[in-house]
Amino acid sequence: MQPRRDRAFAPDELAQRFREVRGLSAALVARLSDADATIQSMDDASPAKWHLAHTTWFFETFVLRDHVPGYTLHDARFPFLYNSYYEAEGARHARNRRGMITRPTLDEVLGYRHAVDSALVAAIGDLPKDVLELIELGCNHEQQHQELLLTDILHLFAQNPVEPAIWPAPRKVPVPMPAPIGWIEGAAGIAEIGHAGSDFAFDCEGPRHAALLHPHAIADRTVTNGEWAAFIADGGYLEPRHWLADGWAWVRAEGVEAPLYWQREGEGWTRFGLDGRRAVDPAAPVTHVSFFEADAYAAWAGARLPTEAEWEAAAAAHDPQGGNLLDTAGPVEPRPSTGGPAFFGDVWEWTGSAYRPYPGFQTAEGAVGEYNGKFMSGQFVLRGGSCATPRGHVRASYRNFFYPHQRWQFTGVRLAKDL
Repeated sequence: MQPRRDRAFAPDELAQRFREVRGLSAALVARLSDADATIQSMDDASPAKWHLAHTTWFFETFVLRDHVPGYTLHDARFPFLYNSYYEAEGARHARNRRGMITRPTLDEVLGYRHAVDSALVAAIGDLPKDVLELIELGCNHEQQHQELLLTDILHLFAQNPVEPAIWPAPRKVPVPMPAPIGWIEGAAGIAEIGHAGSDFAFDCEGPRHAALLHPHAIADRTVTNGEWAAFIADGGYLEPRHWLADGWAWVRAEGVEAPLYWQREGEGWTRFGLDGRRAVDPAAPVTHVSFFEADAYAAWAGARLPTEAEWEAAAAAHDPQGGNLLDTAGPVEPRPSTGGPAFFGDVWEWTGSAYRPYPGFQTAEGAVGEYNGKFMSGQFVLRGGSCATPRGHVRASYRNFFYPHQRWQFTGVRLAKDL
């Protein structure tokens, strides 16, 4: 995270935010069985129970253990189980074997959360500003895991032949197909991007710096399912000229022919979501596509992906809280556009920019310095948040990042073009 400069912290307000964030995590798993919360569907995903415990370990380790005199660990075995990737914190359970942790049970993990929550709230009034900043970081860290928890549950349930739904489908209100993509002429010249100000931001969002923008235009909305179906029908997954070499090798090796969770039924397509299997809504944003797919679609459409600087310059004037974001435990799905450019919510938008440090970036001291910087290799930046991103968590400078083949997140496409 970045320094807070002169920002003041009110412990009571921070305690309330802490309770709200922790409460939403518990609500998201309320419909899960112990088995649902234990299984790991792939190496990239983690069990729901692990997400709940890891976020608790974060607060227990970096706040209670390190800064509350006399605090005793809830269970001395838990740091080995629930450390994720912090080398400075020592040995840990292998990531690809998290689904083998059948004990502690879900109820015991929830008990762990309750114990840590009680201890932290009791201590928060006596903690100095730098430790309150760690609590704020922990809340934002947990919001990231709330999104991961949902997408990991979706991937898990998609492996089950009965395709269970965690929530019932919301009542569908018919929405007409959006107008053809319009183009917003972007600023050209020197633009300032990156986080500025005293509000929270992750370290990778700064420092704020100058970026050169060449004449370009950016689409006024994301690509829809209907438009993606046209790409499929035109042989988009069969024509190597649209694809990067690594992408074409991935398509052939994995047998990819449509977005993740799509299934052909008759002359149309269905998709699997947290509300079960439903017909693909042609007006809704396409999602669960990889960088490779996004780049190939852009090439097919005679366009390209925006750079992250182009995206941020265009999004800066829009309200980060105005889109389809996560508010409560309930149905989660991208929604058709109802008009007007929207840069936040529904789907994370792939950019053509590699996830690398900004000029002047420095990692923080200690274990929390491992939070973002060491992952700045081989990944691409996504912007804007999704329907599974908690409201209040995303902003114009926010940089998400994934490997180019990954698509189990709510990832979609906004086009750009040179002028």
